[in-house]
Amino acid sequence: MIFGTKKTTMPDPAGALPGRAEPAFPVPDIHAVLGTPIKGPFPAGLETAVLALGCFWGAERLFWQLDGVFTTAVGYSGGFTPNPTYEEVCTGGTGHAEVVLVVFDPTKISYADLVKVFFEEHDPTQGMRQGNDIGTQYRSGIYYTTDEQKRIAEAARSSYEEALVAAGHKPITTEIAAASDFFYAEEYHQQYLHKVPNGYCGLKGTGISCTIPVPSREATEPNDLPTSEEEWRSRLSPEQYHVLREAGTERAFTGDYVDVEDDGMYRCAACGNELFDSRTKYHSGSGWPSFTKAVSPDAVELLEDRSHGMLRTEVRCARCHSHLGHVFPDGPVEAGGDRFCMNSLALDLDRG
Repeated sequence: MIFGTKKTTMPDPAGALPGRAEPAFPVPDIHAVLGTPIKGPFPAGLETAVLALGCFWGAERLFWQLDGVFTTAVGYSGGFTPNPTYEEVCTGGTGHAEVVLVVFDPTKISYADLVKVFFEEHDPTQGMRQGNDIGTQYRSGIYYTTDEQKRIAEAARSSYEEALVAAGHKPITTEIAAASDFFYAEEYHQQYLHKVPNGYCGLKGTGISCTIPVPSREATEPNDLPTSEEEWRSRLSPEQYHVLREAGTERAFTGDYVDVEDDGMYRCAACGNELFDSRTKYHSGSGWPSFTKAVSPDAVELLEDRSHGMLRTEVRCARCHSHLGHVFPDGPVEAGGDRFCMNSLALDLDRG
């Protein structure tokens, strides 16, 4: 998708192409791969994401392949011209980006999961281009539909930019803006790489992993906590969700806090609850951050855990009831004998 005048400056709204009141072409009803409707209204409980990451042919394929995605469609958004044609978008006179509409089931895949794929599968540092595709239509953009989507997108952009710059890349140019009207693209663009399996795809990621953090270290008030697992999925990265909400365990010696000796307060990565003072941390040799005691008895919950054929004591956050790790009776005797063996992914160090 390289033909057309190369335009890298957004048009003035007053000078944008006028467009039309109705679409200039028919749009198919059914997804050619998934067999689901590509136009709403969609079933209750589903959510939508609108993402721009260069040529929409390859971008759409990325998302229709993900478990939990109900349907996808390609179109134009973020500009000024109502019901544009592809030829009009290619002139640069509409202000629209080529975007993918992703309709997903948040009980199966979170918005954060989609944003992670978005950032990792293209280069979000290139401004008005993506590889050899040059023009405003190929810019990187996230168009949010809720305040929660905005929060996740901004947290991801900030975190990923740090990782990219540290690896020698330029700063991110991805625009994050409220979603405007989505205009479906022509029939031949929908699920293009299914219809033309060897067709052009200009996507190329940076090779840098995107981790989406909890954006604030401040404690969340109990009445502000998520009330469903769907909300928890959107708040946490996939790795954090697995540990905190599914009682998973990160691999030994892989966590960020195993060897950290910085002063500060370790908080729950899910809700910000104060859990462990750094002065009680010690090197246990186990491969996980270890503490001799919690900051207070009321900070954590201790529960019997008989999973995996073992009898252990699970440690959870007393505020949000998220899984943190386990406590064992093989800690330093002089400090009481306990070893609170925690997952780094469950913690957030507030260095004060």
